[in-house]
Amino acid sequence: MSVILLLIPLSLVMAGLFLGAFVWAVREGQYEDTCTPSMRVLADDAAEGPAREDFRNEQGTSR
Repeated sequence: MSVILLLIPLSLVMAGLFLGAFVWAVREGQYEDTCTPSMRVLADDAAEGPAREDFRNEQGTSR
């Protein structure tokens, strides 16, 4: 029984910390743009640069 008296307040404190972290993340704008990161993976020309051109030349393909 004494363990429950310890675990209930501890779980309430942890839940409050998680809620506080969630509220902080929302206020900082972490969840504002949820579509762009997933679409960025699908864009083929998103990472153009010297390293990508070198890779294409090694593979025998060109633009």
